[in-house]
Amino acid sequence: MAKKVMGQLKLQVSAGSATPSPPIGPALGQRGINIMEFCKAFNAQTQEMEKGSPVPVVITYFQDKSFTFQMKTPPVSYFLKKAANLKSGSKEPGKVVAGSVTRDQVRDIAEKKLKDLNANDVEAAMLMVEGSARSMGLTVEG
Repeated sequence: MAKKVMGQLKLQVSAGSATPSPPIGPALGQRGINIMEFCKAFNAQTQEMEKGSPVPVVITYFQDKSFTFQMKTPPVSYFLKKAANLKSGSKEPGKVVAGSVTRDQVRDIAEKKLKDLNANDVEAAMLMVEGSARSMGLTVEG
């Protein structure tokens, strides 16, 4: 018989550095999920990734206190800031330009994010990434 799903929890955790401290510990603890077991499993799966990159995680927890989790790729804004060598986007997008990215960089980001985006092909994903870039105050060149 299948386990009864109690709910889902969405968190954004830094790759390779999940710890039982806030915000992870309290979010998992109040749902009865074994915090250390999650931290060890998450860190083991993200050790190949760039340390510190934000990884969205969807945790499905069951009535018997067990859980499964699915990792997604880091947000588009993370990749855009990294490509443009920025700490943050523009404070006034549309008025103040924070930086620029090339069309090749946009294509690379779109290919990395394709499985998590609501797009059928790389071209549609590129349009989504370009829209995110504009909302951050970046220009797309080339």
